[in-house]
Amino acid sequence: MQRARGRLRVRIGRRGSDSVVSDLYQDGCLRVRFPRTPVGAPIRVVLLNTAGGIVPGDRLEQVLNLEAGARASVVSVGAERFYRGRRCDAPAQVRTAITVGPGAALEWLPQESILFDAAALDRTLTIEMEENAHLLVVEALLFGRAAMGEVLHRLQVVDRLRICRAGRLVWQDAVRLSGDADALMRHAAIAGGAGAMAGILLVAPQAQAPLERLRKALAAESCEAGATYRDGVLFARVLAHDGAALRASIAAALAVLRTETGLPRNWCC
Repeated sequence: MQRARGRLRVRIGRRGSDSVVSDLYQDGCLRVRFPRTPVGAPIRVVLLNTAGGIVPGDRLEQVLNLEAGARASVVSVGAERFYRGRRCDAPAQVRTAITVGPGAALEWLPQESILFDAAALDRTLTIEMEENAHLLVVEALLFGRAAMGEVLHRLQVVDRLRICRAGRLVWQDAVRLSGDADALMRHAAIAGGAGAMAGILLVAPQAQAPLERLRKALAAESCEAGATYRDGVLFARVLAHDGAALRASIAAALAVLRTETGLPRNWCC
C-alpha cells in the first residue's frame, strides 16, 4: 500500500521588530505557508499536509526552531484526519520537535485531530524552551464525528507531549488507548462518555496570573474542565460531548490566554 512520507524544517529568526523565516526545508507531503502579517506582529505559520489525511504506515517529521526574540503563531490549515487501516499496518508515526529560544514566544495551535474507526497513531510532540520564553499549546482530539453518528470500536493511539524548560522537565503527558475506544471513553476515570478532549498549556514567567479567569471562562461553557498551575505551567483539560462544544471551550480559553482575541483566523475558515 502506498504510504505518505513528509519532512518539514522551519527556523524563525528576528530582524528588527519583525519575526522572519531564516531557514526552510520541505519534503514529501508536508508544506508550510506564511500569510502576510502586520509589522511587528508574530509571524503566522500555516502547516499543510498535501496527502489529505494520515493513515497507518505514514511517517511525518516536523522541526521548528524559534531564535532569540522571535514570535510565531503556528496553526494547521484544517483539522487533521487519521483514517482507518488494516490490522497488520504499523501505526502512523508523527514526530514534532520544537525549540523556543531566549525571549521567544510560540503559539502552537493546530486544529483538532479527528480519529476514525480503526485508526492507528503514534505521535510525539517534544518542546525545549528557555526560562524566559513564552509558550502556549493546544492539542485537541476528536473521537469520531458526532454529527455523522460515528462510533470508534477499534483504535490504537499513543499521543505524547513533553516540555523541558531551561533543560528541566516541567511537563509530560500521554494518552494511550487501545481496543474498543467507545467502551474505554465511557469509563469515568478516562473521559466519562465524552467524545472530544483537549489539553491547553501556558508555560511562561507569569503563567499563574490568568488561572482564575481561565477557570471562570471554562465554567461558563457546556463542557467538563479543570485548570491548575504548578511550577510555571498553567494547564487545563477539557472534555466535551462533541467537536463543536470542544471548540467553543477552546475559544473561551484562548480569549483569556492570547493577546489576540479568540481563535486564530484559520480556525474560523
